[in-house]
Amino acid sequence: MPKNIGFISTRFAGTDGVSLESAKWAEVLWHDKHISYWYSGLNDRDPSISHCVPEAYFGHPENQWINERLWGVTERNRHISDRIYEYAQYLKSTLYDFRDKFNLEILIPQNILAIPMHVPLGIAMTEFLAETKIPAIAHHHDFYWERTRFSVNAIKDYLDMAFPCVLPNMRHVVINQAAQEQLSLRKGVSSLLVPNVFDFDTPPPGIDDYTKDLREVIGLTPDDIMILQPTRIVRRKGIEHAIKIVGALNNPRCKLVISHEAGDEGHDYKDQLIDLAKDENVELIFIDHLIGEVRQTDIDGNKKYTLWDLYPHADLVTYPSTYEGFGNALLEAIYFKIPVVINRYSIFVQDIEPKGFDLCVMDGFVTDSVIDRVRSALFDQEARRKMVEHNYKVAKKHYSYDLVRRILRTHITTLTGVGS
Repeated sequence: MPKNIGFISTRFAGTDGVSLESAKWAEVLWHDKHISYWYSGLNDRDPSISHCVPEAYFGHPENQWINERLWGVTERNRHISDRIYEYAQYLKSTLYDFRDKFNLEILIPQNILAIPMHVPLGIAMTEFLAETKIPAIAHHHDFYWERTRFSVNAIKDYLDMAFPCVLPNMRHVVINQAAQEQLSLRKGVSSLLVPNVFDFDTPPPGIDDYTKDLREVIGLTPDDIMILQPTRIVRRKGIEHAIKIVGALNNPRCKLVISHEAGDEGHDYKDQLIDLAKDENVELIFIDHLIGEVRQTDIDGNKKYTLWDLYPHADLVTYPSTYEGFGNALLEAIYFKIPVVINRYSIFVQDIEPKGFDLCVMDGFVTDSVIDRVRSALFDQEARRKMVEHNYKVAKKHYSYDLVRRILRTHITTLTGVGS
């Protein structure tokens, strides 16, 4: 029984985890003939199936003004409460418009009931679900209690009410076991665990005419070894470990390529990495100016590439993060059959490592044994082939679209009483 399903978030645009995973869910739902529609404040989906409300974007000036008065303080005044309430009531009216516009039968709130980057939207979503009793599958990627910046606040009442809300017409989905345990402990509700996934039944794209010059464009010679750090430059990514690894290889052909910019944490960390690379005699190549959300060429013929354009050129991926909610870059590297160096961050240890992947694993430090594994992955072609083929098979078993399909079918059936 095909359904009209509405996805709701502050943003559906670009390559952030919520946008990417939402698109994958919609693809899975389409296979069962369900039609997906999109509500957000920033939206790159087809306008004919979208409802864009600028005030729903977490970066909207009104929301930013409110956030500046909620976090890092323990009291709020009546004026702030009134602004939040008025904002929420307006957004709730737009949710009614969204439902009526597309005759929606099921909603999938994407992270807006987990992380309070837009408190009025979370309140509006909660009240809308309570009033309409429309079936909902809440997909939670990051909870507020996982982020220290939300630990001191003036809205404990709103957090208890809406992040997440607990209603009989809702089902909850989380992306890792720790989140599942904490949700049960804090809210007394069960959830199903659906990690981030890839379409492992479809082979990865290779190098094509558009990307065949990528290595040359970023400054690599044909003999250079491209070691890719496919992340933003923020401290929790542990990029200093990647520099240490490349330095320990002591091979001038090995170049560390960093795909994304410094982000919203300033440039102090990037400056520290540059200094460390000089000390380790490692060549860093920053290419964030060449990477975009889509392929495009300017009037002078200069290209912009996507993150996925980089992977087929990479010889090794470094992912030495100290914390991740899951780890999309790990699955991306495995999908493109590239060896990975990974740090044993907590979610990896609990959720991913037991699956049996063959990775170059470090436990907080770069050791001689880690470097030996990296050398084998880079220069022993047979060992490399066995490693990446094994990892692809393991990932296909545990992180394919089939997992999402089973979970969504189960939830749709229990919520509506009708099988998908």
